[in-house]
Formats: sequence, structure tokens, C-alpha cells
Amino acid sequence: MITEQKPLHSGYGPETTAQEIVAGQDLRGKTAIVTGGHGGIGLETTRALAGAGATVIVGARSVERAREILAPLSNVEVIELNLLDPSSVEAFANTFMSSGRALDLLILNAGASFMPEIKEARGFDTHFATNYLGHFQLTLRLWEALKRSGNARVVALSSIGHMTGPIDFDDLHFNKRPYDKNISYGESKTACSLFAVELDRRGQAFGVRAFAVHPGAILSGLVRHLSNEDLAAWGVTRKEDGTYASSGGFKTVEQGAATSVWCAVSPMLNGMGGVYCENCDIAEIVPADSQLQHGVRPWAIDPVSAMKLWDISEKLLNSPKDTIPSAGTELIHNV
Repeated sequence: MITEQKPLHSGYGPETTAQEIVAGQDLRGKTAIVTGGHGGIGLETTRALAGAGATVIVGARSVERAREILAPLSNVEVIELNLLDPSSVEAFANTFMSSGRALDLLILNAGASFMPEIKEARGFDTHFATNYLGHFQLTLRLWEALKRSGNARVVALSSIGHMTGPIDFDDLHFNKRPYDKNISYGESKTACSLFAVELDRRGQAFGVRAFAVHPGAILSGLVRHLSNEDLAAWGVTRKEDGTYASSGGFKTVEQGAATSVWCAVSPMLNGMGGVYCENCDIAEIVPADSQLQHGVRPWAIDPVSAMKLWDISEKLLNSPKDTIPSAGTELIHNV
């Protein structure tokens, strides 16, 4: 079923918190995975889902640190996960799959932002490899558990950063272009949105739906790589203790996690998927040249680009083609 990229007028908004989304919901018996679920909006996502009764597995590079942070929460497990290391992704998936559990919610939350030019071991751009490709590999390996649910949702964290432009498929890793941290980050987040489009097309016949999420602007550790000049352009000051002060316009982590949680559990989205969401609603499509800090640009939900990215990703990972079966060659247009 095609979901129109058009607001539902959900009744929620930018100030809604994750706890408000799960209020009154009973998620007991549900199993969720949240990558990076021990910090920032990932931690708040974990807190909301676990508080509503779900069992939450957190993927973290530092298991000891994550367990320390998550100790006050019930129903939470931690498994080591480094999205830049294919063997780590494989080990995480193997550990979960060996439990035989169904996977109801997969929140692809972990990420890197505004990094200097760094290539990971395979020579891939770090933003692309962390924010998108590692999550793509993880989803492929967890596919059978998602199918087992019969009613699973996958939530991929995108960003308004996608507005920097479409993916340059001829130079994914900045081997030809001058490196630009904003473009690198933006293209990785466009990739996350396109991933949700194609995963939803392939998955809906198996009861698996996918959503892309812009959480909003949040002052978290993800901005640590920005210079003071970069921050000043956003009206932000880095204080001596490493925290930040702003002139406004930023969400709290509780508000930032709300759209991820809404996409994961809201009954309003039953039977829907393959759309880009923000402020606890489906976002509107805005023109390609729009300078608005909201809405989704056409290239981030383009089904042809989504299929192309999927095929390229399978080749980059040397994974078997169509691990998640294609629904056919027809294109589902949601624009």
C-alpha cells in the first residue's frame, strides 16, 4: 500500500516528548533494538520504550559504559556494536538471532555528524559508512527476525541535513570531489531516507514497514566536531565546561526522541510506511531549492534513487542480492 508523503495532522508537534507518545501504551511482549540507545535522543528513545514495557536491546561500541548509563532502566540489554566494523555488525546480529526472538522495532539511531575527512578501513566515507551502510548491513542480517514479528517497524534516523543535495552516486566516498563535512553528512542522511523508502517497498508484504525521521535540531555530543565559527552561525556558544548555550530554536532530547518513538509505536501509522517524518507527523514535500528548515526534498524520497542505492549497497557489502526480496520491478511513487 502506498503511503502519501503528506501530513496527517497528528495533533502532536515539535514540543511533544517521547514520554507523551508512549503514555498509556503497553509494549510488554515487544522487542526493540536501538543502536546508540545509551546517549542523547537514543537514550531517551530507550527510556520511553522500556518504560512502556518493551524489551530493548541497545547496540553500543562501549558495552561497559552503556551498561553503566542504562543501569537504572528495566528490560534493557546491551550488545557490542561498531557500525564501522562489518564483523562487529555481524557479531551483534548473530547474538540477537541466536536468541530466536522476533524483532518488533528496529530503531537505527546511532550516527556521526560533521566529521573531518576520515575514511574507514574499507576506504568508505565515515558518515556514509556509520549513518547508513552499517545500518543497512544490520537490517539485512536481522531480516528473518523482523519477518518473525509479522508487524515490525524500522525507523531510520535521517535529518534536515538532507537538504544539502542528492547523493552523488559517482563519488560516494569523496574520492573525486573536495571533501565537505556538511555535504558528506547530508548525503548520508539522504541515504537513510532512501533506505526507508526501498525497505518499506520490499518489506510491507512481510509485515515490515519503514520510516525515516528528522528528530529536529538538538544540542548533543554530535555537534562536538563543529568549530566555534560553525556553532556561532547557528546561534550556539560552546562553554568552557563543554556544554552549549543557544539563542533558541533547539529541541530537548525528550522532544528530539518523540518522532522516532511516534514512528515506532503510533497506531496512526498502522498500514503505512516509506515516508519521511518530523515533529511527530509525516512531513510535507517542499521544492528542491527550498531553504526552509523543515519538509522533505524530492530527492530524499525518490523511489528510483532508493532502488539504485539499495543495489549499490548490496555490492559494497558483497552481500547476496535480494536478501530482502524485491517486491518486483514496479516503482511505488509517494510524491
